[in-house]
Amino acid sequence: MIATVNIFPLWAILLSTIAFFFPTLFIDYKAAIIPLLMFIMLTMGLTLTTKDFARVFKNKKAVWIAVVLQFTVMPLLAFTLASLMHFDTDLLIGMVLVGTVAGGTASNVMCYLAKGDVALSISMTAISTLLGVLLTPLLTSQLIGQVVDIPILAMLSSLLKIVLLPVVAGVLFNHFFARPLAIIKPQLPLFSMSAIVIIIAIIVALNHDKLQSVGLIVLLGVVLHNTLGLLLGYFVPKYLGQDEQVCRTIAFEVAMQNSGLAVALAMKFFTPTAAIAGTLFSIWHNISGSILAGIWSNTDLYNKSDKHS
Repeated sequence: MIATVNIFPLWAILLSTIAFFFPTLFIDYKAAIIPLLMFIMLTMGLTLTTKDFARVFKNKKAVWIAVVLQFTVMPLLAFTLASLMHFDTDLLIGMVLVGTVAGGTASNVMCYLAKGDVALSISMTAISTLLGVLLTPLLTSQLIGQVVDIPILAMLSSLLKIVLLPVVAGVLFNHFFARPLAIIKPQLPLFSMSAIVIIIAIIVALNHDKLQSVGLIVLLGVVLHNTLGLLLGYFVPKYLGQDEQVCRTIAFEVAMQNSGLAVALAMKFFTPTAAIAGTLFSIWHNISGSILAGIWSNTDLYNKSDKHS
């Protein structure tokens, strides 16, 4: 699993490059984006158990900090950066969608590499994913509802189908068929990452022309968004008395978004251009996460810990 995530950015960049120069190879697969995302959410559910949700109550303060940061800091940062950088309407929508979706599953692996609390990370991802079904359309409407019509009910319905149902199905399968599933569980991250890479390539192909004119400025916005998310995700919990291990965990959970979902929502309800931010975020947050996890993996956790909880 670790090796899969470490090479993910390389595969994403490679396939994105191919899609950029040979877009006709991927354009016809536009309709596969949502089924692929549903598959990704199913694989996520297959790695979760009911204990992951119950575990939330063991460290309620840390979970609340993460959830509040996830659904306040990241949406507001996305909107502010897009506004300051004068993004057009489509690019603004894309940035806000990235900011309002829940945390991504890659945060769990980065947390492991960085000596964070993996069990807590998994629980945070599970809870934010469920909350995001409701909060993503509501927050998107609050932030940009005056700029563009946000189909809140339609988005909510889609999120129920794209996120909630596959995750719940995965959890149930994992509960009732844990032993047979044990054979394929080690391969699930590979399947999930492969699906994300394909989604990225399709979006790059669809935005071939647009990327040439706005790709760099959107990438800058994405890098700033992710970097500020990591910083605030680490230092706010630290200020609130959380120990080093929890701070590292929350940093990844807050800053590593489910950008594949942002891409799918952009494609379904808006335009391919609105999916650019999510596409670039998918690549970048795995690069930044891997770098930070590498640094923290070589740092003594206990000397840095302030021993608070």
